[in-house]
Amino acid sequence: MTEPSLPPRAEIPLSYQWNAASLFSSWAAWETALRQVQADLDSVRAFQGRLSAGPATLLAGLAAVEGVMRRVGHLYTYASMAHFVDMTDQTAGAAFSQVIGLVGQARAAVSFADPELLSLGAETLAAWQQTEPALAVYAHYFDNLFRKQAHVRSAEVEELLGMLAEPFAGAESVAEHLRNTEMKLAPASASDDRQVQVTFSNLGELLTDPDRQLRRTAWESQTNSLLAVKNTLATALETSVKQNVFDMRARRHSSTLAASLFNVNVPVEVFHNLIATFRRHLPTWHRYWAVRRRALGVETLHPFDIWAPLTGEKTQINYDQAVDIIAAALQPLGDDYVQILRRGAHEDRWVDVLPNAGKVGGAFSTGAPGAHPFILMSYHGDLFSLSTLAHEMGHSMQSYLTWQQQPFVYADYSLFVAEVASNFHQAMMRGYLLTQPNTAAFQIAVIEEGMSNFFRYFFIMPILAQFELEVHQRVERGQGVTADDMIALLADLYAEGFGDQVALDRERVGINWAAFGHLFADYYVYQYATGISAAHALASRILRGEAGAAAAYREFLKAGSSLYPLEALKLAGVDMTTPQAVEDTFAVLADMVTRLDELTEGQKPGSVPATAQPDKKDDDS
Repeated sequence: MTEPSLPPRAEIPLSYQWNAASLFSSWAAWETALRQVQADLDSVRAFQGRLSAGPATLLAGLAAVEGVMRRVGHLYTYASMAHFVDMTDQTAGAAFSQVIGLVGQARAAVSFADPELLSLGAETLAAWQQTEPALAVYAHYFDNLFRKQAHVRSAEVEELLGMLAEPFAGAESVAEHLRNTEMKLAPASASDDRQVQVTFSNLGELLTDPDRQLRRTAWESQTNSLLAVKNTLATALETSVKQNVFDMRARRHSSTLAASLFNVNVPVEVFHNLIATFRRHLPTWHRYWAVRRRALGVETLHPFDIWAPLTGEKTQINYDQAVDIIAAALQPLGDDYVQILRRGAHEDRWVDVLPNAGKVGGAFSTGAPGAHPFILMSYHGDLFSLSTLAHEMGHSMQSYLTWQQQPFVYADYSLFVAEVASNFHQAMMRGYLLTQPNTAAFQIAVIEEGMSNFFRYFFIMPILAQFELEVHQRVERGQGVTADDMIALLADLYAEGFGDQVALDRERVGINWAAFGHLFADYYVYQYATGISAAHALASRILRGEAGAAAAYREFLKAGSSLYPLEALKLAGVDMTTPQAVEDTFAVLADMVTRLDELTEGQKPGSVPATAQPDKKDDDS
């Protein structure tokens, strides 16, 4: 028999859908707003060549730019969320394509501003901030602009680069459509002969199933489907990399890595420190694979066993319970923080909660200043879904507090700090759960979730970072990169990470790059690993009860881009210019492996240890 398909979007209760009406009441209202922004772009262009007229004109020009870009953000959020919650919705798909075009038009329309500011000179801008106090808020923005001066081109070139946003989005769009709408994954086969639908949105749930045959066939379904279109996906990714190389050369950087990190004022040594520290600590991962293989009771550990449950007790957590747990874990940040979080999760409906047919896989937080943040995910009622919700709520709380505290010019923040807030929530959640009275099976489950998270962010992401760097460097040297080249490269990196503890199916493991849309955002993935490192360093301060740690962290959350990323993290209490936070986080990882080893030692694989059977009180809790 075949299990029921995912429900269509129309059957998802409104209470579990994101609050689209808080942005626009209808597609008609969205269309009207879009046409108005398109018309208003001329009023922004009217300031071109006039910013040097004086401080009042400059202030008015900056306000016009910000006003348009704020409205573009609302239009983009509405269309993108509608598109990704149901990629079969043709109206939403067309609107998303349309708004991508608008983003390009808007960037082109405002592109004159930075070159004109640079032509004014730092001294003039400093003097104008004295005569027009309202300009003082832009001091850090001006500083950052002159820091980048050597890589800002003429107004004409900047306009052209801004216009490239729309065509440059095509490579990622092709890959997303292929994965989420056109690829038909074969059903997985359970050991009881059930045929189970496999999608990118439910794959994670299937890979945590105790049925090994179901896990294996689900994993093979995904990897086989990706391998079937490997050349198309490789071409899309190579095209994206070539676009990064083009942008690097247009802006006169020495490499794509240097260009990407320069944008947020992070030295390339931070990237290289991470990779070197990761490779030095691979024996910790090798030890974990050995513990997991023993605890599962399998002769050979395969990639599809990495998420397999180690106990026979499956923890069920519904959405409301998940919100309660996250709120309790974040209580050290204050009652007001928790109240905002609860309101966002419930009555303000930041979260699109449940899986449905056509919904994109994975999870993300999005939004724009002047509106709520929004979260897309597929909640499956387990610890992993709880963790995902905590992660995305970390992003959303950072957005919410930044938008509340910062002017529009600083309302964004870099990916480098974004992955700190998300992983911080997860670190606090685990710290809370592991201090609560509970069964050994539950403790194992919490550690399993933690190890799964570490596997993604502290194993896969550093591996993908090495893969990404090598692919970029090959393209920078003028080499072609085929699908088979990519598969071989990633398989080699996984072989190093797995050691002799995990069986390596080179083709299926090597195609894993094709499952990560993150690679279309250049040098994004390494920031998950630096983020989880900074997050655990900061969470440890608060969990230890260190005076002032919670207040310092909240100041970091509110900073937005008013500080450079490394400065913002120093404000919170961690210095990422050294590898110390990465080293400390590997110590956390090693401790979790040790605890897991002790909890599972001597138990029958997949069972609760006899010495820690749940008592009645724990059964009821």
